[in-house]
Amino acid sequence: MALHDPISVAALAPTLEKLLSRAKHHGATSADAVATHGRSLAVVVRGGELEDVDNSEGRDIGLRVMVGQRQACVSSSDISDSSIDQLAERAVAMAKLAPEDPYCGLAEQSQLDTHNVDLQLYDDTPITPAALKARALEVEAAALAVKGVQQAEGANASHASSAIHFMTSHGFSQGWKSSRHGLSVSAIAEKDGAMERDYDHDGRRWFEDLKTPQDIGRIAGERTVKRLGSKQMESGSMPVIFDQRVSGSLVAAMVGAITGPSVARGVSFLKEKMGETLFSSNIQIIDDPLMPRGHGSRPYDGEGIVPVTRHLIKDGALQTWLLNCASAKQLGLVTTGHATRSIGSPPGVSATNTYLAAGIKTPQELTSHVENGLWITEMFGPSLNSNTGDYSVGVAGFKIENGQKAYPVSEITIAGNLLEMYKTLIPANDLIFDGSTVAPTLLTEGLTVAGS
Repeated sequence: MALHDPISVAALAPTLEKLLSRAKHHGATSADAVATHGRSLAVVVRGGELEDVDNSEGRDIGLRVMVGQRQACVSSSDISDSSIDQLAERAVAMAKLAPEDPYCGLAEQSQLDTHNVDLQLYDDTPITPAALKARALEVEAAALAVKGVQQAEGANASHASSAIHFMTSHGFSQGWKSSRHGLSVSAIAEKDGAMERDYDHDGRRWFEDLKTPQDIGRIAGERTVKRLGSKQMESGSMPVIFDQRVSGSLVAAMVGAITGPSVARGVSFLKEKMGETLFSSNIQIIDDPLMPRGHGSRPYDGEGIVPVTRHLIKDGALQTWLLNCASAKQLGLVTTGHATRSIGSPPGVSATNTYLAAGIKTPQELTSHVENGLWITEMFGPSLNSNTGDYSVGVAGFKIENGQKAYPVSEITIAGNLLEMYKTLIPANDLIFDGSTVAPTLLTEGLTVAGS
């Protein structure tokens, strides 16, 4: 039986209209509301047998009300008329008791616009539980087929779809649908009594873009076998290569430091760096909310603003903060269309599809110049001082000797300062858009490696 998708954006609008109407009735000066309807199905297999099926569906509504310069947010999964009225009444009562916030409020109507761009966020490919099980079995079998792999764990195939609708009391009303297909597996191998584990996964908006189960299983198995014999390496200061699997974390740290709330609170190591050169002149970091089928794409931000593609870093220099209306007011600026809205809280700030543009050298060419270094493939428990940029993280990967991967390493910690790391970054040419924040393989100089 196919997993038919009954989700409709239009079906969410009447609930929001009632919610805003009742908020006005109970005394709200202004208000906005969001409704979501999501459905997901995930199948997990182990040892060739079905282990778990997770099938869920739900609707949620969230309301933000302003009474003058006081605001409050409430949420519920009950969309009955009586619940809607009680929710609105409670929100207004809470707002009247809240402290004044000079920066809260809706986006100005002059800032709002509509557009008809098709971002291809929703794929209506029919999905059946049987097909998901078959895909999970295929990815498990492909991992087990790799010589040296003893076991596959968490072979998972999933599909999710959702609709969201956002509405304000001053007339904005838009919604859209999205979908996601996923596939993953972990493989386990053993050598001389030591166990090693690695994985591969893929998630895409459209089923036709998803990597095949055979490729995902094979890559997971091959990665695991290469980890066999892992050991510690000597400590020292050396070049470090961040594999494409983990390099996006360096971009994510920068993105977090340029969000408006962090800058306004003064808790960002980049708060005084606007316009300054942070990277070499060939580095470009771009945020593209309108990327077709992008993981972070959205036709509107969480306050109804039409987002635009922006350089965050251009020719190495910092170009902009990421702002919603509240943080923009606090900094005396204009929103950049980076508001994000959850069900039960005021608008926050987030990037969309953020990527560090690819370089011209292959990862192998970057490595060939490293006589003594470290190639990182996994990271554990990163620690970042948001005020200074001091950074440390546990890692696993491979020792580099004379331009080649020499042997696998684990139980290693690296440490440095992001501002210093950014100055020396060299990107490879292997950028893949497999997440909302991505980068190619990156080489950076002079990190401290703590090993044996």
